[in-house]
Amino acid sequence: MSEAANRFWLRVDRALARIRPWRQPLSLAIDAAVVVVAWQLTYLFRLGFERWWSARAGYDAWVLLGVVGAYLAAFVVAGVPRGLWRFTGFGELRRIALACLAAGVVAAVVVRALGLVQIPRAVLALHPFVVLVGVALARLAYRMLYEHARAQISGGGERRAVVIGAGDAARLLLAGIHRQGWTVLGLLDDDPAKQGARIAGVPVRGTVADLARPDVLAGATHLIFAIPTARGARRREIFALAAATGLPLLTVPSAAELREGGGTIERLRDVRPEDLLGREPVQLDEAGIRETLAGKTVLVTGAGGSIGSELCRQIARFAPARLVLFELCEYNLYAIEQELAQRFPRLAVVPLIGDVKDLAALRAACARWRPHVVFHAAAYKHVPLMEDDANAWGCVRNNVLGTYHAALAAAEAGAERFVLVSTDKAVHPTSVMGASKRAAERVVATLAAMHPGTRFMAVRFGNVLGSSGSVVPKFKQQIEAGGPVTVTHPDVIRYFMTIPEAVQLVLQAGAVGESGQVLVLDMGEPVKIVDLARQLIRLAGRRDDEIAIEFTGLRPGEKLYEELLADADETLPTAAPRVLRVRLATPPLDLSALAAALSPAAAAPGAARAWLAGAVPEYRPAPGDTAAA
Repeated sequence: MSEAANRFWLRVDRALARIRPWRQPLSLAIDAAVVVVAWQLTYLFRLGFERWWSARAGYDAWVLLGVVGAYLAAFVVAGVPRGLWRFTGFGELRRIALACLAAGVVAAVVVRALGLVQIPRAVLALHPFVVLVGVALARLAYRMLYEHARAQISGGGERRAVVIGAGDAARLLLAGIHRQGWTVLGLLDDDPAKQGARIAGVPVRGTVADLARPDVLAGATHLIFAIPTARGARRREIFALAAATGLPLLTVPSAAELREGGGTIERLRDVRPEDLLGREPVQLDEAGIRETLAGKTVLVTGAGGSIGSELCRQIARFAPARLVLFELCEYNLYAIEQELAQRFPRLAVVPLIGDVKDLAALRAACARWRPHVVFHAAAYKHVPLMEDDANAWGCVRNNVLGTYHAALAAAEAGAERFVLVSTDKAVHPTSVMGASKRAAERVVATLAAMHPGTRFMAVRFGNVLGSSGSVVPKFKQQIEAGGPVTVTHPDVIRYFMTIPEAVQLVLQAGAVGESGQVLVLDMGEPVKIVDLARQLIRLAGRRDDEIAIEFTGLRPGEKLYEELLADADETLPTAAPRVLRVRLATPPLDLSALAAALSPAAAAPGAARAWLAGAVPEYRPAPGDTAAA
């Protein structure tokens, strides 16, 4: 756009801005003029030009003034003048239509009842519809002028998009995206019935597969993904096709973001790793969770970690009486305490610095605050790091002894529920971390039999995107550095969830689980890590040949694939659709000797693996694991 044109549209925009303080009286004045013109046009239609021209001086001005007053009164009562013309949409037009209908009926009844003048019935019948058309056209013309001016000023002509999807999400997107200076060139959708159609004036140019055709993308500067119903492999396939075009890819907010007030449909953002999963939103039994948490004191261990902090956020939504945060890291504790204070100012938050290996500290916290529900999220969970013999004993003490201390303190304080956050790595464990979490599950099962007043349960799930142990942050750092991206093995696969999704299901499991149970979450489809790496490279706007992928070999304790169930395990449904109960034999542990067996004095080279071999018979260290040597 030339500089002169830019100046012209800038003047138009400023002129429109100057009249906004007077918008309500101006709105009524314009509407009054429309009513008068519509009255004349209706007479003209009814009588014809010659008869209308000869009779025009005979109109009763007082009758017309009364009609105008009726319409303006109806508009004021309906709130029409308060509507912003630049945002005129279906809702505003419906309000105007009802006001016109009401005013037309009142005017017709009064005029015919008084019989002051002979007004043709056709005039009284047609006049409201002519007024509606005139008032609507005035507003729509203003909106088009405003949006065109804003688009020209913002340089919107340089942001031209092809939208992937032509469903409800795309329709809502088109209703608002022009206000941001976007020009939508076309839509792509696989529905045969939509081919060649137009939605909000934008043509459907082809199917998603046509992303490979240059003519379909001609003139486009961006792609916008607007198919929130696309799931799993199909979503990743579409992202791969979009990435191959070399155009930047944006997406509409997810259903979860919209539900939680995180934005409107036209608030576009970059594609995130969690968008690759593309699963149905979690459908929670919110009434059941609220019954478990509302008005209760809830304690979360590891409250500052990636899982623990999200647990705190989600729990706070259900209005507990008090939320006790137990965390070893001072900064993490401070960060989540400040966030909760800002987002939930009415919630009583108790931040406590403490180590789950310190039984006295946990007993003191539980004795003072008497939690009704305890979520135990404190854990060491980085598999290769915990395989190092220098860290293995600390891992076992933290994950096993820490679980025992937290569960015992909760039971002694009369807690109603204790929920251990476990992992899929506890199944057929080949790592110290996985075996320690399986031992922790046995601790919880043993305490369930000893303390029937408290419901003890463990919840297993797989990898969490964005958590402190996730590969995604590492991949993103490697991509930003120009590569290479390191993947352990070309065939390694993992189950993934987003942090909010996992935590929502943990809360759901905590509400439906019974004492002594191990619950597993439906993790959806497994994802090949090398495919995830390639997707992240493409989402970063880089080509496969720009960022190399190197295979480094499985690290100590790692497996090619993870399992949520052992071969002999049997799953049973629960009241929650994506939460299953595992029927497995869990022999009790001798808890009386646990503290002594895992004391600092018992630490020695190989001690962690030796203890785990006795406590977890299914523990099989990975071949070639020489970390203990």
